[in-house]
Amino acid sequence: MTVNLEQNRISIHVTDVAGTTREIAGDIGTSLMEIIKVAGIDDIPAFCGGVCSCASCHVVIAPDFAGLLPAMSEDEADLLDGSAHRAEGSRLSCQVKASSELDGLCLTIAPQE
Repeated sequence: MTVNLEQNRISIHVTDVAGTTREIAGDIGTSLMEIIKVAGIDDIPAFCGGVCSCASCHVVIAPDFAGLLPAMSEDEADLLDGSAHRAEGSRLSCQVKASSELDGLCLTIAPQE
């Protein structure tokens, strides 16, 4: 898939909980959670709807992209602290907005608790 940043879209490589990797595209400014759900990947239930009050949209961002992400809020860190699957690169996908810098981003959806 070739992504045209002039059209305000980026490419994301998503590995689901079964280990299948898919390349999807999403609009810049949209949360990673929304992009994943619109693509039809059902491994993220997003119980709270993206307001950072649960951890059901937990993903692990590939190390190459970690430095490009916005800083994690205290609320996000607290929610991730409660996860048995927290790892280096863990983020709540509702808290990360797609940007041109994240084009080609690789992430893995964490298993649900």
